[in-house]
Amino acid sequence: MNAVRSFVARRKEAEEGFTLIELMVVVLIIAILIAIAIPQFLGARARAQDSAAKSDLRNGLTAAKTLYTDKQTYLDTDAATTQNDLKGIEPSLKWGTGPSVAESADGQTVCLSETSKSGTVFSVADVATGTGAGTYYSKVACSTVAATVSGGGSWGSSW
Repeated sequence: MNAVRSFVARRKEAEEGFTLIELMVVVLIIAILIAIAIPQFLGARARAQDSAAKSDLRNGLTAAKTLYTDKQTYLDTDAATTQNDLKGIEPSLKWGTGPSVAESADGQTVCLSETSKSGTVFSVADVATGTGAGTYYSKVACSTVAATVSGGGSWGSSW
């Protein structure tokens, strides 16, 4: 009986813990999962940041259209005054650090532009009257609104 007990005791001592190979396999599996997960996470993060910028622009455009409805022009004394007017309509947006405003000389076109935290620039322009009336989207910043939108280029019906 002592032989059986000593055999069981030796067997128990031999099977304690994991072998080095088993631990290395687990570490390898975790490394592979991390290598797959991190790029997916970063891509999702960039898409979320881009969506936040687009949402700000849509809300800003709604505020600008509200302002246009009240005044029948997008043009104010300058873009800073327009931003102050838009702050009154949509205070949740951080005008000046978020969407920036550019206006056309005739007051019938406005362009809002914002750079997302991922670094992508998004712009939305609205032409109130004329042949090119409508809303346009682009991934370039607003410079001179009338020339940019009427010239076509990278402006389209979606981002």
